[in-house]
Amino acid sequence: MLRLLFLVFLFHWPAAATMADSEAIEVVIVRSENKLLVRKNDKTLRTFKVAFGSGGRQPKMQEGDRRTPQGHYRIKDIRSSDKFYLFMHLDYPNMDDAKQALKDGRITRTQYRKILAAFIYNETPPQNTPLGGQIGIHGIGEETPDKLDIHAISNWTKGCIAMRNSEVRELAMWVDEGTPVIIIDSLESFKAAVNP
Repeated sequence: MLRLLFLVFLFHWPAAATMADSEAIEVVIVRSENKLLVRKNDKTLRTFKVAFGSGGRQPKMQEGDRRTPQGHYRIKDIRSSDKFYLFMHLDYPNMDDAKQALKDGRITRTQYRKILAAFIYNETPPQNTPLGGQIGIHGIGEETPDKLDIHAISNWTKGCIAMRNSEVRELAMWVDEGTPVIIIDSLESFKAAVNP
């Protein structure tokens, strides 16, 4: 109950509202450096250390592969979580994920059409396709010494992006539903895409 009250306060607090300008803020997640950058107008405002999926550096391909996706996403929902303290649900799978999966035969045309419909109507894509779902940015939950040690040295999630609870709470002050989240392999590839 205390978490729910905190979140209500957080999202209705005037200072937080001025900070969370989802039109100008973007989140860039750099997989090779285990970093999450909060950016505005091509400037990095804040950097956080994050952990990724334990399935390796390759982009997410299917349910259960424990990999973090790579691409352009948006925050669909921000909610408290008993397990992870706070959860920012991303719109994975996106259309790029769906197009590649259809081409590779990993999803059916019907599944592709359902993802397309979600994209057209700005809804959360189906979370029960062979591509998996429930990918987001979240906290650690109960921060025991063991969990903090694991978080500091390894990628431990099932495909999500994990942060310390205090950090995900701070991130929630910068972002809102609709904030772009760009997950890239390296900062160099991001700089090359931004400045061709």
